[in-house]
Amino acid sequence: MPTQPAGDPDYLRRGVHRFRSEVFPQKRALYESLAEKQVPHALFITCGDSRIDPAALTSTDPGQIFVERTPGNIVPIYSDAEAVGVSASIEYSVVKLGVRDIVVCGHSACGAMTGMLDREHLNVIPATARWLRYAEPALELLDRVHSHVEGSKRLELLSQLNVLEQLAHLHTHPAVESRVAAGTMALHGWYYEIDTGRVEVFNPEFGQFQEWL
Repeated sequence: MPTQPAGDPDYLRRGVHRFRSEVFPQKRALYESLAEKQVPHALFITCGDSRIDPAALTSTDPGQIFVERTPGNIVPIYSDAEAVGVSASIEYSVVKLGVRDIVVCGHSACGAMTGMLDREHLNVIPATARWLRYAEPALELLDRVHSHVEGSKRLELLSQLNVLEQLAHLHTHPAVESRVAAGTMALHGWYYEIDTGRVEVFNPEFGQFQEWL
């Protein structure tokens, strides 16, 4: 699709028209069933990167996954004093919607993780820089334990370590921890490779990400 001039919403209008005329009629019964309620199976936390389509990646229909997107697929550490929208989404999906699984999905070529490795990228986006403080432990672990890793592999490894760090942050959320302790909910760490479609899932038994076939 050609790039649209700034401020030209025509491509959005055409998209809505196609949805109303082609997509919606094919799934009318589904949308009507969702009019008053949603019962998603999972909370899917991923990056805001436009190249990631959670529904396409998981082959799910509307109503099946509750999606939260943040720069760097970050989960803030729970705080009673600080109001953070991501925390509200987590709490709502766990307590009110009763999701059975939470997925934290990182990805290749992540701009947020690139910024962590080269701080000059963050100079013009100070709000993002402050947000990425929640990923600092992952970078510290990379520098401390994996300093020998170089090049593109370094970015990939940081993105995966960040997924594990954000999974740890989930345990600080009371609603999450109580469900995990009760055995009624599971947490999953994913890494998605954009150019190949490859999805790797963290296997705690082996302590590594493994391709999910």
